[in-house]
Amino acid sequence: MSDVTLKHITKRFRDVTALKDVSFEIEDGEFFVLLGQTGAGKTTTLRVIAGLEQHDEGQLLFDGEAVDNLTPADRDVAFVFQQYSLYPTMSVYDNLAFPLRSPLRKTPEAEIRQRVQSAAEKLRINHLLDRKTAHLSGGEMQRVSIGRAIVREPRIYLMDEPLSNLDAKLREALRVELQHLQKTQGSTTLFVTHDQVEALTMADRIGVLDQGRLVQVGSPDDIYDRPATTFVAQLVGTPGINLLPATRQNGSLVVKDSSIQLLKQSGSDKVPNDFILGVRPEDVQPTPDGDFAGEIRLIEPLGVETILHIKSGQQSLLSIVTGMASWSIGAPVRFNIAGDRVHYFSNNGKRVS
Repeated sequence: MSDVTLKHITKRFRDVTALKDVSFEIEDGEFFVLLGQTGAGKTTTLRVIAGLEQHDEGQLLFDGEAVDNLTPADRDVAFVFQQYSLYPTMSVYDNLAFPLRSPLRKTPEAEIRQRVQSAAEKLRINHLLDRKTAHLSGGEMQRVSIGRAIVREPRIYLMDEPLSNLDAKLREALRVELQHLQKTQGSTTLFVTHDQVEALTMADRIGVLDQGRLVQVGSPDDIYDRPATTFVAQLVGTPGINLLPATRQNGSLVVKDSSIQLLKQSGSDKVPNDFILGVRPEDVQPTPDGDFAGEIRLIEPLGVETILHIKSGQQSLLSIVTGMASWSIGAPVRFNIAGDRVHYFSNNGKRVS
C-alpha cells in the first residue's frame, strides 16, 4: 500500500475549472473520504489520481515519488465504480480473475485461484462463483465489483460512490463490511460520496469539497463539531444545523426577531457584532423551565427520536428529542440551548470560533 499526496492540483475542462488548487494527503492504510455535493469535483479527483484525467497544474505523489507522467496501468490503482461495470456473460469467478489475467501481470493460474477464493470469502460470495453476473442482484454485483478490486492488491483503492445504487438496508450492511475489510487489510482507500452518513461512519478523515475547492480536512469529529464554514456545517448532520442571524448586545448574544438571548459564552470574544449562530438540533432541548419560549409548528416522529419544529418569534429551529414525543402542533414550548456547544460564523460563512 502507499500514501498519496496531491499538491495544488488544478483541473480544467475548457472554461470550467473542476478542481481548484486542491492539496491533501492520504496516509498509508487510511480510509479517507471525499464528501461533497454533485459537481463538487469528487469523481474528477479520483480520475486524476488514477491517471484517467491529466491535471493542468500541481503534482501527484505516491510514496513521495511523482507519478504525473505514469500511465493508469503503471500507477497500480484499483477503481470501484458507482455502476458495476461487470462482464455479464462471464461467471463471477472469471470477473474476479479478469484483472489478474492481464498480459501485463502474467499471474499464475494457481495464484489467481487463491486470490479469487480469498476475495470471495471476505465478501461472502463463494456460493456465487459459478454464476453469471447477469443473474445477480444489485448488492451481489457490487460485491463482485469490490472483489475485482481486492484481488488486485493495488497501491490504493479508489471508490466512486459504490453504495449509492443500493437500497438503504443493503447500503448499511455493505458499509460495515467495507470498513471491516479495509481495517483487516490495512488498505489505503479513497472513498467519495455525497452521503454524509457514509462519510461520518466510515472515514478516518474526511475532506469536504465545494465547487472544486477543498474547504476542510479533518476527523469526523472535527467536521461535525468544528465545521470550518456554514457550508460544511449544513453538509453534515441530520436534521441539519440551525443557522440563526444574531447580534451582540450588552454582553449577550441575541438571535434576531426571537426570544433567544444567550449570556456571553466561552469563545465568543472574537465574534463580530453581527454574526450567524449555529446550533445543532440535539442541542435545542425542550424543558418545562427552559429559558426561551416558542411554539410547536411541526412534529416528525421517527420512532427512536422525534424532530420538533419550533418557532420562536420570527425564527424557526429544529430540535431532536428521544423517543416518541407527546407534543401537539400549536402547543407552547419552553426550551434551552446548550451554550457551550454553539458555533459562531461570520456573515460570509466562515467559522469565527
